[in-house]
Amino acid sequence: MAIDWNALATIAAPIIALFLGVWIDRWFESRARLISYFGHVASFQHAPANAPATQVNTHQVVLRNAGRRAATNIRLTHQVLPSFITWPMVVHHVAALPNGQQDIVIPTLVPGEQITISYLYFPPVTVAQVNAGIKCDQGFATPIPVLLQRQFPLWVYRLTSTLKIAGLIAIIYLIYSALSAALRWP
Repeated sequence: MAIDWNALATIAAPIIALFLGVWIDRWFESRARLISYFGHVASFQHAPANAPATQVNTHQVVLRNAGRRAATNIRLTHQVLPSFITWPMVVHHVAALPNGQQDIVIPTLVPGEQITISYLYFPPVTVAQVNAGIKCDQGFATPIPVLLQRQFPLWVYRLTSTLKIAGLIAIIYLIYSALSAALRWP
């Protein structure tokens, strides 16, 4: 059975162009893109002189605008809002919600701006009871998992990227060779 490549290309070209166009538009679109992650979560025993030991809990939430447009009206919702500080200092206010929760409202984050919100609280409050979500006018913040990682020199990253590209080209060539051999098979 012979394959009519002209008909296949006529059908596939608009479909591929549609998905490629949407992907390119999404990639180059100027929009805000909030990402967030926990900087640390810790618990300390504080034992002042002549006083019983007290447990102190702390954690950080790092918020970054990784997009190309300013994020506006950022709201960090909290079930319980303990003592907090932002670094660097940014204009913000606390808004009470009808359900008893509270929001830290930040008017704007410019593209590439990153802030850290550090919390300090005492038992029985835990980290799971503090933060309840982050959103802005442009959508929800994307939580990302973060691990500490060793930073290698730039030449190592360039070498590994070159090897990855060479491997990808080799795999594409092997697939092309296998398909062309299969199509010539009588």
